[in-house]
Amino acid sequence: MSSAPTAQGPLVVGVDSSTQSTKVLVVDSATGRVVARGQAPHHVSTGEHRESDPQEWWDALRTALEQCGPSAREAAAVSIGGQQHGLVTLGKDGNPVRPALLWNDVRSAPQAQSLVERLGGPKVWADRVGSVPGPSFTVTKWAWLAENEPASARATTAVRLPHDYLTERLTGLGATDRGDVSGTGWWASGSEQYDEGILDMVGLDPALLPRVARPGEIVGTVRDGDELPFSKGTLVAPGTGDNAAAALGLGLRPGSPVLSLGTSGTVYAVSERRPADPTGTVAGFADARGAWLPLACTLNCTQAVDRVAALLHLEREAVEPGGSVTLLPYLDGERTPNLPRSSGVLHGLRHDTTPGQLLQAAYDGAVHSLLGALDVVLDPDADRSSPLLLIGGGARGKAWQHTVRRLSGRPVQVPEAQELVALGAAAQAAGLLTGEDPSAIARRWDTARGPVLDPVERDEAALSRISGVLSDAAPLLDRGPMGSED
Repeated sequence: MSSAPTAQGPLVVGVDSSTQSTKVLVVDSATGRVVARGQAPHHVSTGEHRESDPQEWWDALRTALEQCGPSAREAAAVSIGGQQHGLVTLGKDGNPVRPALLWNDVRSAPQAQSLVERLGGPKVWADRVGSVPGPSFTVTKWAWLAENEPASARATTAVRLPHDYLTERLTGLGATDRGDVSGTGWWASGSEQYDEGILDMVGLDPALLPRVARPGEIVGTVRDGDELPFSKGTLVAPGTGDNAAAALGLGLRPGSPVLSLGTSGTVYAVSERRPADPTGTVAGFADARGAWLPLACTLNCTQAVDRVAALLHLEREAVEPGGSVTLLPYLDGERTPNLPRSSGVLHGLRHDTTPGQLLQAAYDGAVHSLLGALDVVLDPDADRSSPLLLIGGGARGKAWQHTVRRLSGRPVQVPEAQELVALGAAAQAAGLLTGEDPSAIARRWDTARGPVLDPVERDEAALSRISGVLSDAAPLLDRGPMGSED
């Protein structure tokens, strides 16, 4: 909660409402200097299901803003970046009908499979919405809700994504953006409109959905009231999903690859070409500017590796080289590869295998899927030797850095800025004031500045070993854990 020298330009607020917490930055729009910050946690249910009470996101936003002190009240504009895919169902009173189903809740896997078949197969989905929906996509969660909790579906009068919910609490108006809505499965990426055929197939009235705002549009102003420390008339940007916000925060140019290490792992790059991958590996998301953000995502990244470290009673950096053990850390099911019912697999254990080698194998397994998808994410003419931009909670971990370098054979750049989603949201808010492209604002702020780590020789043997185990174990992984109900 720092307050620094007088700002050179108007102040803006960028918000990152993620799975576990909400972060807020108050930023000088002229220089990108962070003048105040705040953070507050929220809860996620444990076990098979992943749910959160949206009211907690709002309460966390209030707490984080209060930590920023008076600078939040001086802000001229605000934007919300939020976790993608989550299903928020609101009733007539504007309150949630039930807890939000989050992106990493995979219980809608049967509905995802059924929807793909009902529309005519993966290629039809890829052509129409840019992606083949897996259980993370919002359309599958609505289908699950309608099938398993029909009373909740009937009571729903508005359907929102997490960032939409917070934007609406700020303005009183239902609005989303093309970046976040492209992850629902009911937005046609070719026409950039809601796909009424898909909505009809899942029994969702388009009147329940928010308006899709244009990039750079002012969607409203902060409502009167004492709940938040904003001044009356503070402008509200469309906001966007977390990955699109991080792309803005990096000032990403087309073809620059990003590998994000968080609760989930993602690889993505901005593209001028509309993606449509019928294999489902790449989600054909839109970005927040008018271009595209092809992206591949895994469910198991830092949290899964940390869990393996805890099971071994090791610090997360206590890795050791060598050995021939393979660990596929699919502790929450997996999205890439598409094995939603899977669990972790350990293969190649020997008497001389050390705990540190087991932990390194968990890192290797988590990174392997992301790097395998990278070539599909990138356009064919992209430079395959340019640095990987490494971001997210794991980016500063030496074990993560070395694993990515060893398995990719590429240089790795680690931006010094840590809150890239919130910075991207702040850049979007600043764009409301200046009329600039938010990515250009972020480049002016030099947000991607950071050390570049030299490449090391690619570990082809490890990559081949992991690929072989994955291929051989795929039928077992697809069945789910033995003895489980699914």
